[in-house]
Amino acid sequence: MTLNLAARPTVTLVVAMRNEGPRIEQCLASIAAQDYPSDLLEVLVYDGESTDDSMAVARAFATDRRTWAVRTNPRRIQAAAWNAGIQAASGEIVGIVSGHAELGSAYVRSAVDALDRMRADIVGGPVRAVADTPIGAAIALATSTPFGVGGARHHYLTEPAYVDTVFMGVARRETWLCYPFNEEFVRNQDDELSYRLLDGGGRIACDPAIESFYRGRSTLVSLWRQYFDYGCWKVRVLQVHPRQARVRHLVPLALVTTLGGGAILGTTSRKARVGTRLAIGLYGVATAAAAAHYRDRNSPHSAALLAATFPVLHFAYGIGMFRGVWRFRHSFGWPLRAIEQDEPGSRPEATSAAQAPSAAGGGPAALTAGAARAPEPPVDASPGNADPESAT
Repeated sequence: MTLNLAARPTVTLVVAMRNEGPRIEQCLASIAAQDYPSDLLEVLVYDGESTDDSMAVARAFATDRRTWAVRTNPRRIQAAAWNAGIQAASGEIVGIVSGHAELGSAYVRSAVDALDRMRADIVGGPVRAVADTPIGAAIALATSTPFGVGGARHHYLTEPAYVDTVFMGVARRETWLCYPFNEEFVRNQDDELSYRLLDGGGRIACDPAIESFYRGRSTLVSLWRQYFDYGCWKVRVLQVHPRQARVRHLVPLALVTTLGGGAILGTTSRKARVGTRLAIGLYGVATAAAAAHYRDRNSPHSAALLAATFPVLHFAYGIGMFRGVWRFRHSFGWPLRAIEQDEPGSRPEATSAAQAPSAAGGGPAALTAGAARAPEPPVDASPGNADPESAT
């Protein structure tokens, strides 16, 4: 399907938020500053029962803006907000937005152009993390490097390319309806949707012109919790989409297994103790070298903070995967409860940019067939769930 750019398609941005505080004001201000025609840009803000002033801030922005609306999201999680917004959207193209993000002024225009130019099903831009504190800056830098996040290229691409997932995402509404978010996933819901689309023959493109900024974690404790959850839920994603498994997904697990197993065996084996010490030494040297290479030359403490941040990323993710193996142990060998992927004809074909979407693929029936409502998630999660690092 080729977009008629001369006619400028209508676009809907669906914003999910919960207790975003001052961040939501910055996010919505960046949307209001888009250089795309305002009469063609619909904005739907879904609030997950915030207990701070997020709802009031959003309503103030929506006042006197005819194409803006603020609605409630009783399930609180981002996946539910985005699914509801996609269903309600009037735009031909729909973009999902995290309340943690700020959009560049040309974000919408660049995304619309990339959808047509790159003939992709979903497009997005590289993650550009920003921070206000030294440790926050180290976290932002660490999660934008290959050593920190492996081969997840959408974190650091400088040229347009096809990738396996993107932060947030912009697509034709028909594509979202064929591939809705599965609400079982409290974390990594963007990963799961992307892999489902790739399994169906779709394409995802990352274009640096689609510029956005993301405010990530500001402490190592919060980073640990975040990456522990990502590692845990990555197991569930890979259970459902084993063909999308990559070596980088398993490296943190292998690291934790090697060091943890070596420490246990080292209680009775001298060779195991020597091997474990050697592995720790090699990892320490690699971490120090990466910290020196990627440090911010304008910050005297950057290398030291990076050297502390990299192990948090790797060990939290690896230990989280161990937790996921146990938590989802009964799901090994079984398909996702809400998506019967292995049955012939159960999954719609990807709505490629080179193909016109069928009428059957773009209605509520497609949503029901694609992802039935999952049970309530086992934990309460704010719409910070789909942070960009989830695609590690």
